[in-house]
Amino acid sequence: MKFGLTPIAEAEGAILAHSLRGASQSHKKGKVLDAAALGDLARAGHAEITTARLEAGDLHEDAAATTIAQAVAGEGLRLTTATTGRVNLYATGAGLVLVDVAALGALNAIDPMITIATVPNYHRADADGLVATIKIISYAVRQGDAERAAKAAPAAIRVVPPKIGTATLIETTTDGEDPSPKGRHAMIGRLDRFGVQMTERVIVPHHSADIAEAIRASRSDLVMILTASATSDPRDVAPEAVRMAGGTVTRFGMPVDPGNLLFLGAQGGRPVIGLPGCARSIALNGADWVLERVLCGIEVSHADIAAMGVGGLLKEIPTRPAPREG
Repeated sequence: MKFGLTPIAEAEGAILAHSLRGASQSHKKGKVLDAAALGDLARAGHAEITTARLEAGDLHEDAAATTIAQAVAGEGLRLTTATTGRVNLYATGAGLVLVDVAALGALNAIDPMITIATVPNYHRADADGLVATIKIISYAVRQGDAERAAKAAPAAIRVVPPKIGTATLIETTTDGEDPSPKGRHAMIGRLDRFGVQMTERVIVPHHSADIAEAIRASRSDLVMILTASATSDPRDVAPEAVRMAGGTVTRFGMPVDPGNLLFLGAQGGRPVIGLPGCARSIALNGADWVLERVLCGIEVSHADIAAMGVGGLLKEIPTRPAPREG
């Protein structure tokens, strides 16, 4: 691509690099200059203008952005029409964004003029939420580089929709009084984002046998447990209840704060999540990261949870009743 100052008389068919005011109208950058536009600019006193002109083997910014966007977009995404070298990718429905980080890193290393920016991996997407943007910085790039970029990251971005339809929240009580509905309402809000239906309220005494019976009685796709007293050990009341119900506990504790006291297991072929007390708040916590993956049918392994520690310090409040520094 040729870029630089060009005499008005030689600029027909070139791309205007900077917006300019003509004698009768404004001319925006990116405009392909015709005789009428050049005449208007000349009448305004412009003798030379900065232009870009494509050469053999170049691909216009819009065509390059479209080529790359079509290649990297996987399931659950829609593309906008390219303009000024940009194509945006939007989620077609709620779900989790999965990104091939290595592939997109390779794509972004091909040519600094070829760029793609995305939301973080495992980001919760709402319908019509912006997921990624492909931007060609220059007015054109080499066609070979655009094709290499497209091949570097096939279907590297996708939105995985929810796979679970119903969930049961088992709440416990230590004094016979019904727990505050705050926690249930917070969890309903989290499920609603994914179109998951919460079943009727279940409240049982804070004993392993009672929780186990409630787990076995549930017919939902997911069981969640929110205890009146914090779970502080892998053999505590709620994890033991999962085992008594014929299930398993695969992970207790996570390196995310708030959210340390979460546990994850399974019973009857469905996931069971022991929620930390912070799940009673609508604020982001470690339970969100696990719950969202589970709702979308994404396996959450011991290693996955261990890796959440980097970036897992989600909130610090100076007036917290029990400061971490105390």
